[in-house]
Amino acid sequence: MADALPETPGTATGRTRGVVAALLFVGLLVLGGVWAGRALTPPAPPVASLGGTKLFDQVLSAVAQRYVDTLDMAAIYDKAVTGLLSELNDPYTAFLSPERLKRLDEQISGTYTGVGLQVDIRDEWPTVIEPIAGGPSELAGVQTGDRIVLIDGVTTKGWTFLEVSAALRGLPGSNVSFVLERVDQRIPLTLKRASVLRRAVPRVALLPGAVGYADVKVFSAQTTTELSLAVDSLIKQGARSLIIDLRGNPGGLLEQGVAVADLFLDPGKPIVQLRARPGSDAQTYADKEPQRWPTLPIAVLVDRGSASASEIVAGALQDHDRALVLGTTSFGKGSAQNVYPLVSGGALRLTTARWYTPVGRSISKLAPADPDAEESESNGSARGATPDTIKPRFRTDAGRTVLGGGGITPDVTVGDSLTPLPVQALARAMGKNFGAYRDALAKLALSFRSSGVLKSPGEPVTREMLDALYRDLVERKVAPERRIFDNAGPWISRSLGYEMTRVAFGPDAEFLRRAQDDPTMQRAAALLQGSRTPREVFSRLEQKGVEVQATPPQH
Repeated sequence: MADALPETPGTATGRTRGVVAALLFVGLLVLGGVWAGRALTPPAPPVASLGGTKLFDQVLSAVAQRYVDTLDMAAIYDKAVTGLLSELNDPYTAFLSPERLKRLDEQISGTYTGVGLQVDIRDEWPTVIEPIAGGPSELAGVQTGDRIVLIDGVTTKGWTFLEVSAALRGLPGSNVSFVLERVDQRIPLTLKRASVLRRAVPRVALLPGAVGYADVKVFSAQTTTELSLAVDSLIKQGARSLIIDLRGNPGGLLEQGVAVADLFLDPGKPIVQLRARPGSDAQTYADKEPQRWPTLPIAVLVDRGSASASEIVAGALQDHDRALVLGTTSFGKGSAQNVYPLVSGGALRLTTARWYTPVGRSISKLAPADPDAEESESNGSARGATPDTIKPRFRTDAGRTVLGGGGITPDVTVGDSLTPLPVQALARAMGKNFGAYRDALAKLALSFRSSGVLKSPGEPVTREMLDALYRDLVERKVAPERRIFDNAGPWISRSLGYEMTRVAFGPDAEFLRRAQDDPTMQRAAALLQGSRTPREVFSRLEQKGVEVQATPPQH
């Protein structure tokens, strides 16, 4: 909301025409903006017709003077801004309050001030999921599974996640004291809050078959640097191919998406084209630097949570036949936004262009109600989905067919977005008590760790372990019918196996266990293994009569 000159009921309306409209638009667009991280010259305020200005002035005056509930001018301007942006019918255009802008800045920079903990609520207590690498908590020896029972002398039982987050964050250099409960120990700690880097590539691993793996979670200011270092590290460890996991990556900075694609393409290759309103020149981003790893076979993983810059990378590498794309169809956000700081301390996030892949694909979802309508953005619901049978077809550099509209369609579809029926039945039976199921898993895993029964990260989940879990649910008075529990047994075994592996052996061990059960990752690894060049990956896929099988899950 922009600051405005105060007005009160009864003020005369004979002011210079256009003052109100000018305040609205100039307040919105003052101070310039950001185009995916770069400063822009602020756009000039639009010239309203005399009729439009007069209409707005009259409505504003009537509301201010005669509406049944008294509203101050700040509230009226706030509602005017909200209404204007709402009428654009664009889910990506929004007013950002100072708090929302701060969260966006943290996402873009990848940094925040705190103690560096990933925390969840288990059995009504804040419980450490993982200390962030290099943060104050990790350096102080905080471990996965530790329960935070006191913060600054106050018990944390029953606290919400937001309350815990607010207590642990604060000014750089300030102290926070808390007490950890670890098995039968209580450990007091006083930590100094510091700038914590939330890594854009938090997981890097060498999988069996010399397949490197890099999990890219967001396109923040350091994504390209982190990914480049990760690939170099994997190659030194012996990796001969690479999986880039963009599943669940919501995007971020446009320039970072372009820079990541630049790592794997040849100079001059187009990466993405931005098209603004009619009459404006299109802006094409092309590769500038030679490839770092030109012979490295690559697979890119996407799903419904992959959006924006993730889709730019996947689309560019797919169009140029540089990477095989696997998974499920991505989100379908084919637009770009500017962020304009406002005098109120907030900002305006405004859609200013649509983007297209190198071969000219728009991946924005199409509104099904009017097949002849222009492309429109969707809020992510199934309503905006476009069947593959009516999607426009394009040709890659090598002549392969790829689809436009409604997200990036993978070369190999792997993974089912439907929850298995036994798991659905378990969820219905648990209802609002499903959180107690997670708490029971965590408690059982901690008991296994303290008793020393877990000898290796691949420890199988036994029938006795499942019986112990069910008894705990009975004691909590939230147990489903035993038949429903047993039918969901394979999925319960997996979740219990992941939990006890993480608690006893750490997040890296948990990841490797999950990877064995991940059909998309296993299929990608199977296609990459033995491929010496990027082209060989596609050749293996195209071989008739040869079925590449994923490694069977292990429990």
